[in-house]
Amino acid sequence: MRAPVLVTLCVWVLSDAASRQFTEEEMAAVRQRIKSMFYHAYNSYLDKAFPYDELRPLTCDGQDTWGSFSLTLIDALDTLLVLGNQTEFQRVASLLQDTVSFDIDVNASVFETNIRVVGGLLSAHLLSGRGAMDLEPGWPCAGPLLRMAEDAARRLLPAFQTPSGMPYGTVNLRRGVGPTETPVTCTAGVGSFILEFSTLSRLTGDAAYEDAARRALRALWGTRSPIGLVGNHIDVLSQKWVAQDAGIGAGVDSYFEYLVKGAIMLQDEELLDMFLEYDRALQNYTRFDDWYLWVQMHKGTVSMPVFQSLEAFWPGLQSLLGNLEGAVRTFQNYYSVWRQFGGLPEFYSIPQGYTVDKREGYPLRPELIESAMYLFRATGDHTYLQLGLDALESIEKISRTPCGYASVKDLRDHQLDNRMESFFLAETVKYLYLLFDPTHFLHGGGAEGDGSWEAGGEAGRCVLGAGGFVFNTEAHPLDPAALHCCGRHAQDRHALRDVLLGLSEPAGQSEQPGPAEAPPPGQSESIALKAGERKTPPRSCPVQPFSARFSVLGQVFTGDS
Repeated sequence: MRAPVLVTLCVWVLSDAASRQFTEEEMAAVRQRIKSMFYHAYNSYLDKAFPYDELRPLTCDGQDTWGSFSLTLIDALDTLLVLGNQTEFQRVASLLQDTVSFDIDVNASVFETNIRVVGGLLSAHLLSGRGAMDLEPGWPCAGPLLRMAEDAARRLLPAFQTPSGMPYGTVNLRRGVGPTETPVTCTAGVGSFILEFSTLSRLTGDAAYEDAARRALRALWGTRSPIGLVGNHIDVLSQKWVAQDAGIGAGVDSYFEYLVKGAIMLQDEELLDMFLEYDRALQNYTRFDDWYLWVQMHKGTVSMPVFQSLEAFWPGLQSLLGNLEGAVRTFQNYYSVWRQFGGLPEFYSIPQGYTVDKREGYPLRPELIESAMYLFRATGDHTYLQLGLDALESIEKISRTPCGYASVKDLRDHQLDNRMESFFLAETVKYLYLLFDPTHFLHGGGAEGDGSWEAGGEAGRCVLGAGGFVFNTEAHPLDPAALHCCGRHAQDRHALRDVLLGLSEPAGQSEQPGPAEAPPPGQSESIALKAGERKTPPRSCPVQPFSARFSVLGQVFTGDS
């Protein structure tokens, strides 16, 4: 049921912004300002903080936060290429291979390591061709950055070894899950793996990653309440909800995001059906005048009438599903908060129209800019460019320091905090730049590259980079065509092996057992029979043994589609 909020916040008063039209020259000038912002922060990190995870912009030094593996450099790697800097992209890709090891005795967040490290390395790997790097034969189904991503992800898999399949929130990268580790984790920490793990499985041929992500998703799906909602934190061993607040913000957000984007990237109806059922419950119980409140997951009664800054991704997600009318109205609400403070506070009381105590900060999050990018792509409305310009100027005015950009500790008086999270370079700057570059290759254009698509796979028979990129929740773009490319090659290899074995084995004759040896990583599977394996010859050769394939804007079609 729907009820009005107690206080209507601000009216959408943007007549000046809505009437302004940005010229191509003005957009190019803004892009240059965004590049300058990036390099001020990036160079400060390299000069003052590397190899630590993050820059401390007030004291001009570094600190380890999420795992001690030069996190900012991994997170910013694909942004370098988005900005057109192939030379630095190549240098940093090589540097990371030489300096970063995940074989460390460190307790790491499973969720953060996945979205920032695994996602960042996979994205950089898939963009390596456009980055003019030396590519291994068979790329994108092989490569050093792919191996790094798999190494990191493999160290996360022990967290999924629970009776339910839902992962622990923390894992030691060398020793696995500790005996005293809490089984309580947030909903997003259970349901935000399908993009990275399915990409990894499709590129490497190892199904363990995608299987783990899907098992966790299905287990989480089975815990929803009778009214169709999920809570905020769950015990992964007992499958009991510890925090029963239901909403779209912190602790839940990327779970819904990954259902939609997973459905798009994998063309998966199961994931889409899950989201659509959730969305019906969310619209029914949590949406009030185009705000989304927090409610009790079993009763639907309001528990927290607040807007959280992490919820600002929602209008962009709605646009991907074609719900532009609702997306625009919700974005208007969120933008009014931005204009009130020059940023989005972490928590905002909707009835009071002001920040929530101890939640007044703005750590330079990207979500509202992300939604502006999607909505500008969908509508062409230059109001969203105005938001981007407002964001750029607010960050420059409030957060710039001699050593980078500092998180805002309190938006009421613009006190700063001594931290620059890696997502500032991975997401905030990237989405700002893409907002003002509608012909960028990630949008399907070729402004920053030497062509609109690339050849990849065995013998260059796959079309890559033609568009349709899907961003993970850390803004790392993944190319769906690469997944189908490698998946199709794996099917071809198995089909070819079966045909050749069938043709080479005389009827009634069996192979003698011999030593079996695993193929080196990255090489095709041997067509030799394994010990004790028998194959019967096919009655006839297939008329068309392999499906033809082609790609249009990243969507791959096979001969049997």
